Parts: sequence; structure tokens; C-alpha cells
Amino acid sequence: MAVKSVSIRIEEEMLHKIGFVADYEGRSVNSHILVLIRESIKAFEEQHGSIAGEIEPSVNVKPARKS
Repeated sequence: MAVKSVSIRIEEEMLHKIGFVADYEGRSVNSHILVLIRESIKAFEEQHGSIAGEIEPSVNVKPARKS
């Protein structure tokens, strides 16, 4: 499974707030955004049906650590 990177444009205040929430939840901003993405996919699939693919949105996919 390939892990891809994406860049997003985000207002500084929104980044600060998502960082606050992530820290409160004990996550990095990146990990928290992945949680939000998985929740969004799950909600979409519950309403509209499964999207083709091998990875279920409930799977916590993290890239391997670089050595």
C-alpha cells in the first residue's frame, strides 16, 4: 500500500484551532486530520454505500517510520 502526501491551504487561525483540538485528543495535527478523513468516509459510505477499495475507513493507516 502506497502512502501519499498532500498539501492543503489553511488559514492560520484554523490551523491553530485544529492543533488545539489535536493536542487535546493526544494526537498530532496530521493524525487528527486522518481521523477526521476516516470519519468523513465512513459517514459517506453509510449514507451512499461502499466506495470501491481495499482499505476500510476504520483502519488506522500510518506510514512506516523512516529509519
